[in-house]
Amino acid sequence: MGKTVLATAAAAFVAAIASPAPAHAGEGMWVPQQLPEISQPLKRAGLKLKPEQLADLTGDPLGAVVSLGGCTASFVSPQGLVATNHHCAYGAIQLNSTPENNLMRDGFYAAAIGDEISAGPTSRIYALESIEDVTDRVQAAVAAAPDALGRTNALDAIEKSLVAACEAEAGYRCRLYSFAGGNTYRLFRNLEIQDVRLVYAPQGSVGAYGGEVDNWMWPRHTGDFAFYRAYVGKDGKPAPFAEDNVPYQPKQWLRFADEPLREGDFVMVAGYPGRTARYALASEFQDTQDWQYPTIVRHYKAMQKMVAEAGKANPDIEVKYASTMRGWENVYKNYDSQLAGFQRTNAMATKQAQEAAVLAWAREQGEAGQPVLDAHAKLLELNQASRATRDRDLVFSQFNGTGVLSAAIRGYRLAIEREKPDAEREQGYQERDVPTLEGAVRQMERRYVREMDRGLQRYWLDEYVKLPEGQRIEALDTWLGGTGDKAIDGALDRLGRSELADGTDARLKWLRADRQAYESSKDPAIRYAVAVMPTLLAQEAERKARAGDALLARPVYLQAVADYKASKGEFVYPDANSSLRITFGNVKPYTKLDGTPQKAFTVLEEIPAKDTGEDPFDAPRALLDAVAAKRYGGLQDRRLKSVPVNFLADLDITGGNSGSPVLDARGKLVGLAFDGNWESVASNWVFDPVMTRMISVDQRYMRWIMQEVYPAPRVLAELGLEPKR
Repeated sequence: MGKTVLATAAAAFVAAIASPAPAHAGEGMWVPQQLPEISQPLKRAGLKLKPEQLADLTGDPLGAVVSLGGCTASFVSPQGLVATNHHCAYGAIQLNSTPENNLMRDGFYAAAIGDEISAGPTSRIYALESIEDVTDRVQAAVAAAPDALGRTNALDAIEKSLVAACEAEAGYRCRLYSFAGGNTYRLFRNLEIQDVRLVYAPQGSVGAYGGEVDNWMWPRHTGDFAFYRAYVGKDGKPAPFAEDNVPYQPKQWLRFADEPLREGDFVMVAGYPGRTARYALASEFQDTQDWQYPTIVRHYKAMQKMVAEAGKANPDIEVKYASTMRGWENVYKNYDSQLAGFQRTNAMATKQAQEAAVLAWAREQGEAGQPVLDAHAKLLELNQASRATRDRDLVFSQFNGTGVLSAAIRGYRLAIEREKPDAEREQGYQERDVPTLEGAVRQMERRYVREMDRGLQRYWLDEYVKLPEGQRIEALDTWLGGTGDKAIDGALDRLGRSELADGTDARLKWLRADRQAYESSKDPAIRYAVAVMPTLLAQEAERKARAGDALLARPVYLQAVADYKASKGEFVYPDANSSLRITFGNVKPYTKLDGTPQKAFTVLEEIPAKDTGEDPFDAPRALLDAVAAKRYGGLQDRRLKSVPVNFLADLDITGGNSGSPVLDARGKLVGLAFDGNWESVASNWVFDPVMTRMISVDQRYMRWIMQEVYPAPRVLAELGLEPKR
């Protein structure tokens, strides 16, 4: 399986995804290159624009859609105003909160442009400018490598070379994306806006109404929206935060819809969905179902409980760890929901049947199908190898990811990499990455409390000493000096005396230190980093070797999956990989598993009916009074006889789509995607067209909140949305 097989697989995959296989609204996270081929399904679903218009990445409307590097957002004014979810902006809201000025609770509104506040030194807005297919160059580099580790290194080298050339002009951030396991490679070029500021966020009791109780649930009544603004230097080019920076002027921005959204209407989403695994092996799915999800759920719930208890006694912990806890809560509820979905749909049997069908089809091809069978066997072997150390790897990585240890390890690795030419450094430690590393150090102050860091370190050390001997790490055992409470307490006492716990200046000093300074240091956290680094590098090399074998096997197997599905007239689209995708469908209700019919929209009057006056159902008094007075502000829907709050549609989204603009048939903004229903989350692995629904906040509710509850007249005026009466 050398160059010829790889090149053939890549060409065949492109042909497969470009084939006129039938598509319908709902399932499918389509890459922009596929839009011309699905123009008829788009029109049948109700699109009024020309489908070709959607293929213009810098035109209207796609040119307004941006990535936040984990969420999606969109420009909504010519002065760089950006709409996204409240939970996507939550990190920035938390970063600017204190116990005395709690923006997470009270909200934020910049009444004048000079009042807008930095979203943090690591906040970014990425505006896509171009996509280039570089498959031939990448495939050739990988195929020429001598062995597994060489293939991974060859991919790394060609990726860094392509990215460096793409970023030759300052202000750009480029990324190489792999599709279908390496059958296709595309280079994305983005304008990297580094000065991001918070403009507006409603109170937490609006933006997160229902909290974790309602997360992934329907019906919903959540005002999950917020506004950023993009700033650039006076020359119009991206620049770090500076007081005299000016608002960015995008070429495209979305307009709010001027026609009411109704059940059955066409809607589409453009965004950056994180990861799906619909083409994963059945054994990979089984590992996820039986080990990965249950294990992570157990740990995250335990840590969340520990931090929440500590926060009750220490408001500083409550505020500084709020964003971290929100992340844990979101993950473990998602995983719990997926696990329930796996059982409900018997997903394991489905995955096994799908895989068996592909392998049977390959056997029918005779000699031509043998490479597929060999590739499948190799992937099973690689999966078994990674399974052998999974408990160790999880615990070790989580311990190393705690506050001062993370700072020490990242700083020492940067010092090591700085001894190499920039092109030979590990990705994440090149000069292009230094601003992000420095930004993380600067904002650690707002997300770190010494005593809480110790508690988290204790948690993971307790987990480590439970591991069997075969899973233990010699360097960590030596550093720890024992497995009892006394040894652990002594280790934690030493770490608590680290200079890296003393504040931003100390951490920045060490981030800029050279290798010799690290290796001669007596600082306990730095001594730990130096002690375990050889182990970390050896583990990294093992992972890279496995990845190099997968670079040969995965494309061949996934090509067979694509060919098989195309032969059956089924959908062929690559799994989500955080690159730009388009999904479309219609506003549509559903029926719950217990047979209860659900409406497509929720409305204002349902909020006070749900309200208890206590978190997480503690709507602001201004909201309750406005509803009681039927003060709709001219935004009520004639058919609903109220203002719509959230709505359902049968679109295919996943994590990363949060904040994605929901567009109507003419490309106007009708809402922001923020969640899926509980019954749908298992669709990351096996799509369920009957139960899958996207939950979005209606733009009319966004406007109503900014008119009647937490007024933002300056934002409304900028959006051209003068209050209606």
